[in-house]
Amino acid sequence: MDAMSSEEYASQSKLLQEFTNVPSIGSAWLFKTNNEDRSTAMFSISQPDLLANNKRKCILHSHIVTRATMPVECHWSPFPTEMTGVSVVVPSPSGSKLLVVRNGEKGSRTRLQILNQSHVQKEIHVDQSIHGPLYSDEWFQGISWNQEETFIAYIAEQTPQPKPAFDDIGYRRGGSSEEDCNSWRGQGDWEEDWGETYSRKGRPSLFVLDIASGEVRAARGITKSMSVGQVVWAPPSSRGRQNLLVFVGWLERNGFQSTARKLGIKYCSNRPCSLYAIHSPFEEEPNAEDTSVSGSKSSSASVATNLTPIISSAFFPRFSKDGKLLVFLSSKRAVDSGAHNATDSLHRINWPSDWKADQQLSATDVVPVVMCPQDGCFPGLYCSSMLSDPWLSDHRTMVLTSAWRSTEVILSIDVLSGEVTRITPEDSDHSWSALAISGNNVLSVSSSPIDPPQIRYGRRASTEDHGTHAWVWDEVTSPLTAASNKVKALLSGHKLSILRIPVPNPSVELSDGGQLPFEAIFVSCEDGSQKPTVLILHGGPHSASVSSYSKSSAFLASLGFNLLVVNYRGTLGYGEEALQSLPGKVGSQDVKDCLAALDHTIKEGLVDASKVAVVGISHGGFLTTHLIGQAPERFAAAAARNPVCNLSLMIGTTDIPDWCYAVACGAEARRLASESPPLDHLRILHQKSPIAHISKVKAPLLMLLGGADLRVPASNGLQVRASIAFDMYARALRERGVEIKTIMFPEDTHEIDIPRSDFESFLNMGVWFRKHLKQI
Repeated sequence: MDAMSSEEYASQSKLLQEFTNVPSIGSAWLFKTNNEDRSTAMFSISQPDLLANNKRKCILHSHIVTRATMPVECHWSPFPTEMTGVSVVVPSPSGSKLLVVRNGEKGSRTRLQILNQSHVQKEIHVDQSIHGPLYSDEWFQGISWNQEETFIAYIAEQTPQPKPAFDDIGYRRGGSSEEDCNSWRGQGDWEEDWGETYSRKGRPSLFVLDIASGEVRAARGITKSMSVGQVVWAPPSSRGRQNLLVFVGWLERNGFQSTARKLGIKYCSNRPCSLYAIHSPFEEEPNAEDTSVSGSKSSSASVATNLTPIISSAFFPRFSKDGKLLVFLSSKRAVDSGAHNATDSLHRINWPSDWKADQQLSATDVVPVVMCPQDGCFPGLYCSSMLSDPWLSDHRTMVLTSAWRSTEVILSIDVLSGEVTRITPEDSDHSWSALAISGNNVLSVSSSPIDPPQIRYGRRASTEDHGTHAWVWDEVTSPLTAASNKVKALLSGHKLSILRIPVPNPSVELSDGGQLPFEAIFVSCEDGSQKPTVLILHGGPHSASVSSYSKSSAFLASLGFNLLVVNYRGTLGYGEEALQSLPGKVGSQDVKDCLAALDHTIKEGLVDASKVAVVGISHGGFLTTHLIGQAPERFAAAAARNPVCNLSLMIGTTDIPDWCYAVACGAEARRLASESPPLDHLRILHQKSPIAHISKVKAPLLMLLGGADLRVPASNGLQVRASIAFDMYARALRERGVEIKTIMFPEDTHEIDIPRSDFESFLNMGVWFRKHLKQI
């Protein structure tokens, strides 16, 4: 490294540290007090710890005072409390107790602590022979207190099957399970996992803790070929007993042609799933041995009953506060079409007070899939999560966070009438996310690419002052605001706008929704028309870049770059027809959309066409490497994070081979899909790939790869043969004299989000772009 590059690394790393130091809000809870105008809020916040190479988790408390005509007041605890070694915390329904989960290292016990307001009331150590660590991810995680706060249901890793034991004589039949100096354990049968980020994790299984006795029991009656998650307690019956559990179940036959295979589930809502009900293991008959899964007509209390047998997808079950309604989301459009994400729908089941396993229940549509939204109107539901208690005080209105074109908004939904209302300001280009609800008050966070997260407190305004559905959102001053003041100063000269981009030369074969304008988020710096621009492309392709704060994007903006963040057709948040217009046309339609967005900003005089770089991750990396091949004169530099460079190679190594067929073949994907694709399929996949255009690439390219990525394995960019890493895509570029730099992060998965790796990857990106856009 020369002296100039060394100085650039030093100055940029100091700047990036300012952005890294700003804590982020993960979740929050609101608790009522004896005073009507007062409540207590608890926030879970995190911050990268680069020295320890993990995320530091803290809890921060606040007392909230609300008066009818006055802005909300918040009184904060003087310091946050660090939760060392804590995986997840879950308050009880009353707020008087707190479950603290400490997942130990692999092979060690899991610690479950029950805290009351003064001390640790109970601590339970769960041995590995019962279950492994609790799931704390956004998909399988399910931790649910019962109403009486005597039992807790949760999802944890099932203990693996015993490994075969051997000694100097041979196989030890019925011998001790413990190893000694004269024996050793084999590997046993390989058990498939759910792919990316779930490697080496045990099957997600359902357990219930009896707090008084400290006993943990596994749920009975769930087939071994099912993974479970998102468990909740059903309401008490008319006799006052709360003994039913409702959960989401994923059967493991979702491979090509319904073969037994677990395809990757991370970021993939197209995996078939259903809601099931089962009795608590502390309520069932002690001799129940049945471990099968029934349909809706089963009468056995010990067998899981499918509540949604005719719907291909059902998840995020939530019971209304009065126990009369069971509401859930569905991604049936994704399951039925093969797109890995699609427009969601919302459904409800009228829950009987004394439900029996042989009682059929029907689901009613609440919010259907929106195919082609009218201009400015509700574009459909796109929810990646749901609050554990999403209900307002009327028992019929729930609050959800959803993508709405290039923003994220908070919606209220009347689950009886189906009325959907946007309750966050319609004139705001910020993105909003609900954190917690108490009565008719919503605690939320709002942010933009140039405004760090700000806590907001929303309340329904009186009808005579503001109208029937008006909401007032107070800005809450918090210690987190002070932590981001320096970042705000660095971004103070930037401006945010959302651009509408007309579809270039729309084909008459396109659906109406596929012909509608798409959008791009534009962040301009001072004198932006003369400054370099970075084109930022999201992955998926069926995901979205919303107008929320991103540490990495804000860092790039602070270096003096304009940012053009393109939500090409196929992005979530624009209606189902626009989304479904992309499968089968990747590498062409999405590439044209990105170039159209760039052309639009050039035509409007917003950017300098000679100073443009491009960056993307996953499918965004696919587009990055496509763009520098198909439009080599347009880009001065590029960076790709775990890019899809060669679909014909990826299909044999990825955890989602169905994705390769879906994006390349569209409606024909299901018919053509095969675990052993013939040559004509491989030709199609290769033709759709960036590697087909590699001979035209000129732009210097920075490749950032995760060594443990199962989604787009590093072999996609680094072909592995005979234990020697051959840089496939990069080697071809070097042969043509193109400058390329590759950084491998051996322990990282697809996101490259281990703190040190994340820091180093964006630091190198900043230096790379400054170097090649002549900013050094």
